[in-house]
Amino acid sequence: MSILFVAAALAAPGGAKKEGGWVSLFNGHDLEGWTPKFAGSELGVNYKNTFRVEDGVLKASYDEYEKFDGEFGHLFTKEPFGHYILRVEYRFTGDQTPGGPSWAFRNSGVMFHSQTPESMGLEQSFPVSIEAQFLGGNGTEDRPTANLCTPGTNVVMAGELVTRHCTNSTAATYHGDQWVTVEIEVNGAGVVRHLIDGKAVIEYEQPQLDPADADAQKLIKDGVLLLEKGYIALQAESHPVEFRRIEIKILK
Repeated sequence: MSILFVAAALAAPGGAKKEGGWVSLFNGHDLEGWTPKFAGSELGVNYKNTFRVEDGVLKASYDEYEKFDGEFGHLFTKEPFGHYILRVEYRFTGDQTPGGPSWAFRNSGVMFHSQTPESMGLEQSFPVSIEAQFLGGNGTEDRPTANLCTPGTNVVMAGELVTRHCTNSTAATYHGDQWVTVEIEVNGAGVVRHLIDGKAVIEYEQPQLDPADADAQKLIKDGVLLLEKGYIALQAESHPVEFRRIEIKILK
């Protein structure tokens, strides 16, 4: 984290340093410090006012949509991060927007070690990044949250390179509109852990670019694949979702 960012975060409303070294990335009032990028829109365009702040909560809302048509959105931090713990409190609400894919029902997440939003293609749906996937239950079936997904990336798990797109965690299923708190411990290109209630529900290491992915290929420099740092982004994937706490604690 840069010195300028720390100073700005501590000076921002709601950005005061908290007990234990936590700093809020969300000021509770507006989208200051964040940049939207939607598939099909230029950088900085908040398509149909999807991302907004209401009553101190940052929301991805779809009341201005008639139909969702692939406008996957991400809200990026202005700075990259490398070694930290990120704490995010979220919940899903209401119904999925018509036109949203079935897999996006009560589906959101936080991307990290992400490419810069400026480097994304106009129609690119997801940044090359590592994703802590947030899922909500449908009321009956098991659907764990805090899973791992890897758009344009791979990781190493139990000593083996994992190239599948998503891997489920051991977390519980959270049905309804309840708030859920997830922590993500990121140690540069080392170990990454997703935690709920202080317990690791998935662990992996060596986050890296996937040389077989077309978007990732554009980011590979001098053959280096390992990801040491990157931007953080919140997702908007067609189901309304709210975030009321987004905090970071720098480790190194």
